[in-house]
Amino acid sequence: MKRLTILALLPILFSCGSGERVSKEVFEEVNNSMEVKKLSDAEILASALEWGDSISAKAQAELISNLQKAIEEKGIPGAVEFCSTEAMSIKETLGSEYGVTIKRVSNAYRNPNDKPDEMESRILETYDYDVENQIKPTPNIQSIDGGKILLYSKAIVIPGGLCLNCHGEPNKEINSETLTKIDSIYPNDLAKNHKVGDLRGMWAIYIPKSVVVKKL
Repeated sequence: MKRLTILALLPILFSCGSGERVSKEVFEEVNNSMEVKKLSDAEILASALEWGDSISAKAQAELISNLQKAIEEKGIPGAVEFCSTEAMSIKETLGSEYGVTIKRVSNAYRNPNDKPDEMESRILETYDYDVENQIKPTPNIQSIDGGKILLYSKAIVIPGGLCLNCHGEPNKEINSETLTKIDSIYPNDLAKNHKVGDLRGMWAIYIPKSVVVKKL
């Protein structure tokens, strides 16, 4: 229908000696219509996957940077408090900047806000299988909500011993002061007794398809 409209308007735009003037609004509408890109689903998904990689990397970098600062200023117990009060704010700020919803979820969650929904839990189980069988987990993108939303997911694996100060074995990697702080803030904590290389959780980034198309 839009193509027929364009064809109908072209003679008006380009006819000589008609004496008619075309409004700026009509000209811009035709010009913009002629530049509309036809994007395949594969192109949209590939762009969303690339964008999700970029957003998750930025979110991870900001969280680690702020976490390290909290450790330097207040020690490991202070870092626990940072995670309980500031981590959500960082995700919300970045989500607003990009027009997406950013979550960190885990089946072994510490903060109840990080409890996964049914679909997220199934994806986590797939990543858990990969890690247990020494298969490198890879980022994933899928269309949900009738194609209106693209869900990007990326596994979070415990990279080194620093993380075990909060997520390792109590009274071994997690000292008594840190353990007291964790238990006081998160009485139903499920995020202890991890080892290096364990699946800690995943990034789940909900990207509106319209935002991806507009970006392209």
